[in-house]
Amino acid sequence: MTGALLAHGIGSRHDLPLSPFYAYAGAFTALLVSFLALGLLWSTSRFRGELAGRPLPAAVQRVADAPATRTTLRLLGAALALLVLLHLLLGPDDPDRNPAPGALYVLLWVGLVPASLLLGPVWRLLNPLRTLHALRPPRNPRPVPAAVGIRPAAAGLLVFTWLELVAPDNTSTTTLLIALAVHTGVQLLGAARYGDRWFAHADPFEVYSSLLARLSPLGRRADGRLVLRSPFHGLDSTPQTPGLVATVCVLLGSTAYDGLSDNPRWITTLQTSSLDPTLTATLGLLAVVALAAACYGLCAGALRLMDRSLTTPLTSFAHSLLPIALGYLVAHYFSLFVTEGPRTVIMAAGTDNALSPAPPLGPGGLATLQVAAIVTGHVLGVVAAHDRSVRLFPPARAVAGQLPLFLLMIAYTLGGIGLLIA
Repeated sequence: MTGALLAHGIGSRHDLPLSPFYAYAGAFTALLVSFLALGLLWSTSRFRGELAGRPLPAAVQRVADAPATRTTLRLLGAALALLVLLHLLLGPDDPDRNPAPGALYVLLWVGLVPASLLLGPVWRLLNPLRTLHALRPPRNPRPVPAAVGIRPAAAGLLVFTWLELVAPDNTSTTTLLIALAVHTGVQLLGAARYGDRWFAHADPFEVYSSLLARLSPLGRRADGRLVLRSPFHGLDSTPQTPGLVATVCVLLGSTAYDGLSDNPRWITTLQTSSLDPTLTATLGLLAVVALAAACYGLCAGALRLMDRSLTTPLTSFAHSLLPIALGYLVAHYFSLFVTEGPRTVIMAAGTDNALSPAPPLGPGGLATLQVAAIVTGHVLGVVAAHDRSVRLFPPARAVAGQLPLFLLMIAYTLGGIGLLIA
């Protein structure tokens, strides 16, 4: 395992056997058919958010909510964090022999995707910073201002993706120790002022996990009951909080930049630019994130022009971008997780220079999975946006009202596939 592989998702994708024509045509057809079918067959809102779900047995809820269960998970998270810290402090400064970089970039960052989809917001239960904070909580914490929303978490995610994709020596123990120290300091200082509610607003991994968990079949109703539900109900319950758009655009933009970073033209730009390569790459990352945000902002502006009664166009449809971000994450990181994840665990068990398992899919299978993940994410986004549209717009304008979003999703889809085959 090399630092470059860890830092750039699945590594080179230039040899994936993708036919541009079939990839683009299939994606466009899937989106168009979905849009037309929804317009003809789906005239009223069907998603009920936090009111939906089939309750799990009471015994399951008692075990899940038991103090002993919560304490065990907190201790597990603290023990794993301590193990990573010891490897950073005492282990070799070599990602091929030290599992700490893989633990952060693969098991945490990528592993939170399947964990949150299957089990819900798991990092909230494992977060070692919550455990540290609980040792000495403030007596009179202040409420987190409503205007803050999850903006601090969006900023934290941007910094982490910069560390993952741009920063030089991003797998060195010194770099990671400094990054963890800064992250820990910022989070604990905020929690000392605002209490443990701060983590739900500012911890990038907790917010990341909580947003992905909106697509989990396991969730909670408004009354606190643990339920099984359609992921669409969970997605519909996503709070329209300040910073939601920024957070999702960071996820979209950073995964798009991960694809761009393997493009030969971009590599040539980094090598020939008169600016420092790190500065050029930083500007590139910021530009891609800004482009994703600007496209969505233009779409929201068009929605506002179409219906002046829509007072919150930015946040009203932001939840529909979450499946798209998930599709991008799966497309870019699946291969990394299933190969480097087990290798990291083997190294942590004491085996140096462990070999990565053989990829479960060949180039053709991986290419199919990547395109399918991106297209499926966008189709789910179209469904979520349509349901919200028929709820917010008058019936005569419900379909026309989501045209800007549909065009945006086509652009995101074609852009995502273009980065895969570039």
